[in-house]
Amino acid sequence: MITILKVIFLSFIEGLTEFIPVSSTGHMIIVEHFMKLSENRQFVNAFYIIIQLGAILSVIVYFFRKIFPLNIQLWKKIVVAVMPAVVLGLLLDDYIDKYLFSPIIVSATLIIYGLILIFLEKGTKKFKIDNINDVSYRTAFTIGVFQCLAMIPGTSRSASTIIGAMLLGINRIVATEFSFFLAIPTMLGATVLKLVKVRGLVTYEYFLIFLGFIFSFIFAYIFISIFLNYIKKHSFAIFGYYRIVLGILVLILIKVI
Repeated sequence: MITILKVIFLSFIEGLTEFIPVSSTGHMIIVEHFMKLSENRQFVNAFYIIIQLGAILSVIVYFFRKIFPLNIQLWKKIVVAVMPAVVLGLLLDDYIDKYLFSPIIVSATLIIYGLILIFLEKGTKKFKIDNINDVSYRTAFTIGVFQCLAMIPGTSRSASTIIGAMLLGINRIVATEFSFFLAIPTMLGATVLKLVKVRGLVTYEYFLIFLGFIFSFIFAYIFISIFLNYIKKHSFAIFGYYRIVLGILVLILIKVI
């Protein structure tokens, strides 16, 4: 029962943080470091990735009328944008699992990208693109390159893509929307890769992953509209400050500084 409560809590963390630029995986790594879900690291690492797909699928439900019927031109650009992550994901997945799923790495990237978010929001506010259909193929590909930075836990997939998009002249709302849509094939691919490579999990562990998948979908769907309404009126700066404070706090707690 305790393990199931941990799964629900981690799913809540995933749903709450998936779409805001603070790193859902980073938060789960930090929480799980202090609240052990399992000693089986293969199971835990698979859990981190696969339950994110539940959160991402909530995007399809929430934006159903925008996604269907399919905007073919937009989704061609999404396919172009996901290509860098496909290539690097296949090449680096094992290395990332082995060396980068660490609270220290997460803390460092939380602080670094927190500073970038603050700097970006305090910089120029002149954006050239305020319609998602105006994103070019070249711009889409470049956003996809930025997304690859999120392979380092703690970076945040949404932070890297939104930062990249804003640096390329896309306004905050369109950048966030493009990030949401890009998440669908990205996390679907990451989940398939994990399912193909994962070995030796017992039935109960698969059940826990499925449970986390369902709850992360529910929590994420609840928080999407809250986040979208927030960014229409506020900047991302608060998330930058939050990342820095959390990163420093975690470093203190694990006695690195």
